Amino acid sequence: MEFLSKNVKETAKIAMDFATSINEPAFAKSFGNAKATVVGLYGELGSGKTTFMKFLAESLGVNETIQSPTFVIEKIYELVNQSFQHLIHIDAYRIEKENEMINLGWQEIIADHKNLICIEWPERIAGIMPEHIKIFFNHSGNESERKIKIE
Repeated sequence: MEFLSKNVKETAKIAMDFATSINEPAFAKSFGNAKATVVGLYGELGSGKTTFMKFLAESLGVNETIQSPTFVIEKIYELVNQSFQHLIHIDAYRIEKENEMINLGWQEIIADHKNLICIEWPERIAGIMPEHIKIFFNHSGNESERKIKIE
């Protein structure tokens, strides 16, 4: 699916619709979720990854302020009344070697089917990324527009 978001409000709608679709019980069956559901957020700096993540988290009932966990690398949010128990937001921008993620408990978090894991800069850990949903963010001709492609 491809979208052209002309503003933050439209990005919010795309994120909310995505949250609804992955929160459906039928989604888990169609995606074969014996393990965590992993979402890779691909795009250059300022392309909308964190903005999308904020609205996704809000749609799943997270009340905390969502910021890119660039320096802490990982933030875990408890979810209530959702198909998932945890939303795990990872920013792999500062990861230099995939082994760093493994040392942070990567194998354990991707093994738990109750986890929804969203990773900014997943290409930094491409060698250990499981099968995942890919969302690509690109700047458009207009400064406020973003192209969002969900695969």
